[in-house]
Amino acid sequence: MPLPLCTLSSQAHHCLRALKSVKKDILPPLCIARWASTSSVPRITTHYTIHSRNKDKRWEGVNMERFAEEADVVIVGAGPAGLSAAIRLKQLANEYGKEVRVCLVEKAAQIGAHTLSGACLEPRALEELLPDWKERGAPLQTPVTEDKFGILTKNSRIPVPILPGLPMTNHGNYIVRLGHFVNWLGEQAEALGVEVYPGYAAAEVLFHEDGSVKGIATNDVGIQKDGAPKHGDYRCSALQAIFERGLELHAKVTFFAEGCHGHLAKQLYNRYNLRDKCQPQSYGIGLKELWLIDEKKWKPGRVEHTVGWPLDRHTYGGSFLYHLNEGEPLVALGFVVGLDYQNPYLSPFKEFQRWKHHPSVEPTFEGGKRIGYGARALNEGGFQSIPKLTFPGGVLIGCSPGFMNVPKIKGTHTAMKSGMLASEAVFNQLTNENLQSKTIGLDVPEYEENLKKSWVWKELYSVRNIRPSCHGVLGVYGGMIYTGIFYWILRGMEPWTLKHPGPDSDQLKPAKDCTPIEYPKPDGKISFDLLSSVALSGTNHEHDQPPHLTLKDDSVPVNKNLAIYDGPEQRFCPAGVYEYVPLETGEGLRLQINAQNCVHCKTCDIKDPSQNINWVVPEGGGGPAYNGM
Repeated sequence: MPLPLCTLSSQAHHCLRALKSVKKDILPPLCIARWASTSSVPRITTHYTIHSRNKDKRWEGVNMERFAEEADVVIVGAGPAGLSAAIRLKQLANEYGKEVRVCLVEKAAQIGAHTLSGACLEPRALEELLPDWKERGAPLQTPVTEDKFGILTKNSRIPVPILPGLPMTNHGNYIVRLGHFVNWLGEQAEALGVEVYPGYAAAEVLFHEDGSVKGIATNDVGIQKDGAPKHGDYRCSALQAIFERGLELHAKVTFFAEGCHGHLAKQLYNRYNLRDKCQPQSYGIGLKELWLIDEKKWKPGRVEHTVGWPLDRHTYGGSFLYHLNEGEPLVALGFVVGLDYQNPYLSPFKEFQRWKHHPSVEPTFEGGKRIGYGARALNEGGFQSIPKLTFPGGVLIGCSPGFMNVPKIKGTHTAMKSGMLASEAVFNQLTNENLQSKTIGLDVPEYEENLKKSWVWKELYSVRNIRPSCHGVLGVYGGMIYTGIFYWILRGMEPWTLKHPGPDSDQLKPAKDCTPIEYPKPDGKISFDLLSSVALSGTNHEHDQPPHLTLKDDSVPVNKNLAIYDGPEQRFCPAGVYEYVPLETGEGLRLQINAQNCVHCKTCDIKDPSQNINWVVPEGGGGPAYNGM
């Protein structure tokens, strides 16, 4: 459900009117303008972040002025971290009788529509933030009642006992549909006076002259696919939207809560050297489906995890299968593959589909119906990969910097707590009458200091060596042995810290050094093809806009990725965005980007061996439309 706007303040209505003016004339075009190209190969990238509008004659005379609004705090992203931060700020403001204006922008058309996770929620942070969450009707309806873990071989399953104290223990946790939980958090935030603006993507970081962050600008709209401004004339019997600049939102402090591998956070890492003293982030891709199954096979509250087949021991990953208790026999299932895998022929999506046919797994789905699909990247670097979290005018919270506890496969509780700690530190500065800031945008180092004193830091430190221990000769099984010896006995107190091998984009081997993987064809009952899966995600983008999957150099995909790695982007993308198609001349191939399929997982930006793909936000409201994923 979209958040109700009737509860917004008059100030918020003023801001919202400015935002709505950007979109009011957009209608879906009935036909698509053809690419203008002087060569036989269409230009792939037309986005202004690659091709400056200052050098494009089509933009001469276009009004580039932007409307600006002032707030005390602007939050980018309405996930668990961003909404927890917003709620905590308003709680403190109300408690101390202070006026603090908080504006939150979210690129999804509805709060929770871009949220995807397993999810098995540890309620620790929620209990701190909203102790009366049960009375408020939080959608936590399925307490975990049973934990199961196993190692899969091709034809059998080896059960592994989950000993008390191991990270995989889920006693006291809840199986949730995280999108519904996030939407509920949005309602709590709005009730406290937070101005929540779904459907508006933060496209640009703004800076003061002294170098501190000034705020953000939402995305421009009304740009044709070829990069030209739309002019409001009649073409193809459809009224074209007039180009409008986005809105500037200025703040004393801006919270960046974009989720995993945020495109604004990437810019901030470089500008402020935030990753100088940490290891490169490591990632995984998580693919998920929702199924309605035979009621006789439904075990509400059961949590199952596996490692092993169909992956080899040197490819980190595994599965989850959660039985929800929401009035119908619903299960959430998924498969995670570490993006440090080496074989360019590997397809995470097809590994997921293959896993469902394991003899111990397939019976659960026989006679059932798949009703949802989605995918997202997740941080796996853990403690070693946490960047500097503060800089003049801004802070990083949640999955943007990466606080996931990898062996637990949980990051919602740590993300929420990071947002709460950031808000407490920022509130103290905002209300300090004796504060003397060196920059216009406030620098809040107390947030990082407080985080390092919190249970978040202790938790991540204790499991810091488990994920990198999987890079030994025994692979994932070596990591399991390490966990059993050093974590279960020493609780992470070993006097060393292991390192990750390096950026995931550097891990692929050339195709000539690898064996192609032959995947079975989907049967349409248990396993499915990619495009029918993407259709279940509700993904939609305005087609007549520049592709938001931008390339720094249009020639690199064919000359390097295809030539050396056999085009891995056509396999690691879980939505069929990238495909190599024959040239019109019939000789050779070119890359085609189907940007309208994109589920905003960011995998391409992470795994591209050339680091030539740069994911940026499309027009606000575009992307998946997940229903409680």
